[in-house]
Amino acid sequence: MKNLATTLCLSAVVLIGCDSTSQQAAQLAPLATAAAAEQPELVVHKSPSCGCCGLWVDHMRKAGFAAKVNNVDNMSPIKERVGIPYGMGSCHTAEVGGYFIEGHVPAEQVVRLLKEKPKAKGLTVPNMPIGSPGMEQGDTQQPYEVHLVNLDGTTTVYARYPKK
Repeated sequence: MKNLATTLCLSAVVLIGCDSTSQQAAQLAPLATAAAAEQPELVVHKSPSCGCCGLWVDHMRKAGFAAKVNNVDNMSPIKERVGIPYGMGSCHTAEVGGYFIEGHVPAEQVVRLLKEKPKAKGLTVPNMPIGSPGMEQGDTQQPYEVHLVNLDGTTTVYARYPKK
């Protein structure tokens, strides 16, 4: 297991090094080390034709997550099963460590969730905000929030982007 974690960390560093900006590499490098050490597998459900979902999976892999991708035509049953609240949906749904991750949630927030282990269903970034992981378009970034979905389906703001 230790060799696997080391390999994942080194692979993530190499992949990050190929990224277009050193700032992104600097942000993701510590995450790759933390995520690869002991993170459970990330299972991603997405449409086979969605490019932004694939880019988000790349973001998570660069942060050290081992991701299994399931291409599915109908996402509704998955979203209903995991408990995505009305109005909080996005294009893809992932599952990791007993939580759901809905949409373009930054890897650092997934690492935080798995470390803190709150009593909750998961995290969501509703819609598809420009500038969120997988939705990058140059330097453009819409402000957006990461929401924690509580066990009763209510939500609270877990993080805000861009960070100030």
